[in-house]
Amino acid sequence: MRRLVALALFMVCAATPVAAQDWPTKTVRIVVPFGAGATPDLIARMIADKLQQKLGQNFIVENKPGASGMIGTDVVAKAEPDGSTIGVSIGGPLAINTLLFSKMPYDPFKDVALITILTNQPSVLTVPANLGVNSVAELVALIKKDPGKYSFGSIGNGSLSHLAMEAIAIKSGAKLVHIPYGSSPQAMTAVIRGDVQMVVMPAISVLPHAQQKTVKMLAVTTAKRSPLLPDVPTLKESGVDLEADAWNGLIAPAGTPPAILSKIHREVVEAIKSPELKEKFAAQIMEPIGNTPAEFKAQIDADLARWTPVIKQQGIKVN
Repeated sequence: MRRLVALALFMVCAATPVAAQDWPTKTVRIVVPFGAGATPDLIARMIADKLQQKLGQNFIVENKPGASGMIGTDVVAKAEPDGSTIGVSIGGPLAINTLLFSKMPYDPFKDVALITILTNQPSVLTVPANLGVNSVAELVALIKKDPGKYSFGSIGNGSLSHLAMEAIAIKSGAKLVHIPYGSSPQAMTAVIRGDVQMVVMPAISVLPHAQQKTVKMLAVTTAKRSPLLPDVPTLKESGVDLEADAWNGLIAPAGTPPAILSKIHREVVEAIKSPELKEKFAAQIMEPIGNTPAEFKAQIDADLARWTPVIKQQGIKVN
């Protein structure tokens, strides 16, 4: 009888894939849907180094940029769901692109498993130092005075920097001209030169110029003041009821076993909340989050609820 029980236990264990019992069991690739040097890429490389040191397996970062982040996110969605491929992505390819594109190569609500939001980064409403405004209220009064005269820069049609400024215009009852640029540095150069009169850009792109007094930071887009920029008020404090969180999240292919997802979540959250990575994130004006998959989904639902009316009202479409 004992032999039969032992044999049965052996067969159950043999029938259970090794990958479902532990992670990682082989090299893990972290796919980033943007180029080297972009914020998601920096985050992925910090996490890869930390996990490799702790877990003893190789972690490699693969950059798959293009199509507003959809090429790289599609690579993750279509990968083998065994924990060997995970990815860093943002609100566009995980949610907002469903409102901007007539067709996507994957369904972000069915083909992707949400693991955790890794970091949150404030964006900052910024103007040239010589524009003559020192607050959001003064900026709104200026652009209302001459509708259509003033323009704003962004890092592309449908980007967070674009949608946030469109929402500010709507809530302020103002009319603005949109001028897209290819990158944050290009948009910041435009605002410094006065080619555009305002931008909403990641804080890390703005802070060096604010310290040089070539631009002024009027408000952050987060719900609460950033502890990394404590003297900059929020948009809501400034009279514009708007949040625009620039977050980066960790994903895996749908169908990845729950045991593997749980292990990935546990190891990654521990990594991003380590003193070493918290210090590195702070240098980039980012805060680690490390929330649950359910809270990750709630963030996506909130983003869709926030941006759907803006996109519809302003008629924003990429294709």
